[in-house]
Amino acid sequence: MGLNWVQIEINRMSSNSKIYIIHYKRGKILKDDALYQPLMSGNVFVDETKPFVGDDSGKNISDKNRYFSELTGIYWVWKNTHQAVTGFCHYRRFYTAQAEPFFYRMKRSIYPLIGLSFKRFGLIYTQNTKLFSPRILSEHELSEIFKDHDAILPQARKLRYSVEEHYRRYHDIEDLKLIKKILKERHPSYLNAYEAVLKGDRLYANNMFILKDAEYQKFMSWWFDMIFEFERRVDIKQYDGYQKRIIGFIAERLLTIWFKKEQLKCKELQLIYFKDFKYE
Repeated sequence: MGLNWVQIEINRMSSNSKIYIIHYKRGKILKDDALYQPLMSGNVFVDETKPFVGDDSGKNISDKNRYFSELTGIYWVWKNTHQAVTGFCHYRRFYTAQAEPFFYRMKRSIYPLIGLSFKRFGLIYTQNTKLFSPRILSEHELSEIFKDHDAILPQARKLRYSVEEHYRRYHDIEDLKLIKKILKERHPSYLNAYEAVLKGDRLYANNMFILKDAEYQKFMSWWFDMIFEFERRVDIKQYDGYQKRIIGFIAERLLTIWFKKEQLKCKELQLIYFKDFKYE
């Protein structure tokens, strides 16, 4: 019996380095090559013809997508693929290692005057896919960075408030208190990093990262141990509307804590954010 299309896709993905582009519905694909692989998160809920591999085969948590957001896709990659370097980006957020074009640097200089310095820190907002698609991180650039770095992350977001106060204003602060309790019980060596992150004003947003396999496996084991324990201790159905993406929000804080504790040599890259990217 021949391989089914899912297994063919998995085999194709099992190469030296892979960055998975997390999608949530069918639409235009900006990258699909030896390095980049589109992946449908929450694929179990996608009714239309599936355009590429999704997160609902093999070992998966696709049915948790309403609360876990891109985490269901990330979990699927962890459990069902293997490569020397693994990373994640989003269908309209891509890493770039190239300098921001002059015109965009000029625009950035006026952001403080119009109150956009915090919102757009580390992000190149654009509608111009023709100009910026060639500027998306390439395999050669990835290899060069990893010659003397352990990880690639998006530039840490600069918040108006501390991480703790930011969470208090936009979410339920009891979530972070529960995270501290779980850390104290399961991973007490991370408590100092927890306190430092909460008092600081930097956050690695969007659950995006690129890691070599040894650190990737270590991170994923720790990350999902914390995530599943948090899920187990809360009434997940109490979160609705925007707050329904609770696990995604918690995961961003946990990711920041882990990298703070581990002190890897990280290269932070700007993100090209195709803000008005339209699905076709």
